[in-house]
Amino acid sequence: MNNKTYLIIGGTGGIGQAMTKQLVAATAKEKNDDQAKIRVFATYHNSVPNIEADNLYWLKMDVSDESSIKQALENIQQHTDHIDWVINCVGLLHNEQAQPEKALRQMETEFFLKNMQINALASMLIAKHIKPLLKKAERSQDNPAIFATISARVGSISDNELGGWYSYRMSKAALNMGMKNLSIEWGRALKDVCVVVMQPGTVNTQLSAPFQSNVADGHLFSPAFSAESLLEVLSKMGAEQTGSFVDWAGESIRW
Repeated sequence: MNNKTYLIIGGTGGIGQAMTKQLVAATAKEKNDDQAKIRVFATYHNSVPNIEADNLYWLKMDVSDESSIKQALENIQQHTDHIDWVINCVGLLHNEQAQPEKALRQMETEFFLKNMQINALASMLIAKHIKPLLKKAERSQDNPAIFATISARVGSISDNELGGWYSYRMSKAALNMGMKNLSIEWGRALKDVCVVVMQPGTVNTQLSAPFQSNVADGHLFSPAFSAESLLEVLSKMGAEQTGSFVDWAGESIRW
């Protein structure tokens, strides 16, 4: 992880916070290495979490507001001219007003559009504004810059055998298409950047809390395990794997 600058979008959520802590821990381990210049940027929505380190910088970002995204990325440029890895961990499955739909009759316009805004559009807007920072990253075929987004297996159209969860499934499928499109565009215009869509497994977070009773024994992961697994998978990615949809173990998922 030497000499990398990371940006974790959603550093206060379960997976994002675990990733932030692990990257900060890696920074601490390599502190005595004069060649190590790890920097970690992480975003929060409402309040800064109580995680501090010399090379950790917190940024306020509302992923549903393009101006907030743009401002946060401009603030990064006060500290660095490039980003090596970006991982968007923000997602919406339910809120205080609505749960995932079990049937079509439960679909409501506002909740559907909120899912699309958070789960699909946000990553595209982040990509739109972070391109200049990725462009200045030192990268190669074997050591690409990374633009990764947490998606979900239920966003796979060919894997859908249960139905339901209309807004979540449709927004994640839209995210997957957007990221696939992005991988093709950047494959031409921004070489050696690996665009990856990732399934973190079912993780013990607020997002999955109402649905954990349906999870088979041994299949509910801690945020720390999922975060470590995802970072490990990304560390082995080459530029030729851009446009991949993979799970926490690095296995490909059908679109």
